[in-house]
Amino acid sequence: MKQVDYRWHVAELMARRGMHNTTDLAPRLREYGIELSPSQVYRLVTQTPDRVSPRVLGALCAIFACELEDLLTFTYAERTPRRAATGTSVIDLNTVGRPRRARIIRDDTD
Repeated sequence: MKQVDYRWHVAELMARRGMHNTTDLAPRLREYGIELSPSQVYRLVTQTPDRVSPRVLGALCAIFACELEDLLTFTYAERTPRRAATGTSVIDLNTVGRPRRARIIRDDTD
C-alpha cells in the first residue's frame, strides 16, 4: 500500500516575512476575501490541515508570493503491511507472576 504524507510550511513562510503572530495573517487574508476566526487562523498556521479550500491556498500563495510547492512538501512512501501476530495473544493471569499478599509482622522490640 502506498502512503502520501505532507508538511505544511505556513509558519516558516510567515517567519520569513516577519510575521511572528497568527494575528498578523488574518488582515492579509481579509484582503483576499477570506474571513476566518482567530482560532481558525491559529490552526491554519500551527497545525497541518487535512482540508484547505483552493481559495485559501491561492490567497496564501499571493500573500507570500510563492507557489503551491512552497506551502506543501509531499512525500511518498511504500507502507509495509502489518504482519499477523504469532502465538497466543491472551495472557493467563493465573500463570503469570502475580503480586503476593503482604504479610505484616508486628515488631515487638520495645
